[in-house]
Amino acid sequence: MSTGVRRRMGVEERRQQLIGVALELFSRRSPDEVSIDEIASAAGISRPLVYHYFPGKLSLYEAALQRAAADLAGRFAEPHEGPLGARLLRVMRRFFDFVDEHGPGFSALMRGGPAVGSSTTNALIDAVRQAAYDQILSHLGVEEPPARLELVVRSWISLAESTALIWLDGRRIPRAELETQLVHDFAALAAVSAAYDEEMATLMRQALKDEPSDGPFSDLVARLISLAS
Repeated sequence: MSTGVRRRMGVEERRQQLIGVALELFSRRSPDEVSIDEIASAAGISRPLVYHYFPGKLSLYEAALQRAAADLAGRFAEPHEGPLGARLLRVMRRFFDFVDEHGPGFSALMRGGPAVGSSTTNALIDAVRQAAYDQILSHLGVEEPPARLELVVRSWISLAESTALIWLDGRRIPRAELETQLVHDFAALAAVSAAYDEEMATLMRQALKDEPSDGPFSDLVARLISLAS
């Protein structure tokens, strides 16, 4: 019979293991419901050893949030190829993949978890929002957005967050419908703004000129026409 030998981890390797364990637990329950004892047990180490690597639960939460924030920000990266509507739909699918995988943790993050009020936490959340904002502008080919475009994009990002939170509370609407609806929401917000501002109208005409007849934006137009009739 052979005896297994537990390998000693280096400092950074152990820290990354604890962050991964914490993220896994936070994906199933709100971070404020997860104890250091549970994290230690899941990692196969003692409670004091967790404190050797992290001063407290808040510091571990922030480290886990840092990794999750980088992951979430990366979900908005999309090759600049093909129609804008299809690109945004792929982004929304990846966004909801993240929300689905990290439900309680995502909810606690956006509604205020154990790190509420932490400047680090707030900065990470803002960084994710800014990454999403920058990605959308890059898809529109705009470096210095006019005020109305900034309002549209930032409003849409906030709408995506709130839609995801509502969906997590019971998942009463099919996820795929919400992904498409959010792409429609972007088009609707942009269209309303373009109706009031010629600069926005020019930007939207340029962005939408290659939209196919079977794309999500064309689908929205067909639905609105059907509604009006």
